[in-house]
Amino acid sequence: MISVTDKAKDRIIELRNQEGKSDDHNIRVLVQGGGCSGLMYDLKFDSAVEDSDEVFEDKGVKILVDKKSLLYLLGTTLDFSDGLNGKGFQFINPNATRTCGCGESFAV
Repeated sequence: MISVTDKAKDRIIELRNQEGKSDDHNIRVLVQGGGCSGLMYDLKFDSAVEDSDEVFEDKGVKILVDKKSLLYLLGTTLDFSDGLNGKGFQFINPNATRTCGCGESFAV
């Protein structure tokens, strides 16, 4: 399961509206190789659900995750921060054993 905080949900809806995306555009969460810790998160809007996707819904937000990425993301919470220490989506990932200073890459 992947969950979202209220702040993340509000920001996702705001971005979807700003980009002119319809309600059938869900959030796709990917894990890719790269970054200073070895793995990176990627978020994008996607209206296509692939056969190999797992679909989660929390607070009315549908989250699409491919099976490979899911191994790294189980139990993760997607948050959004707009504070002085940085602005953007943050992943609270219980599987990460190490993260970089900016929080955009991790290792397991």
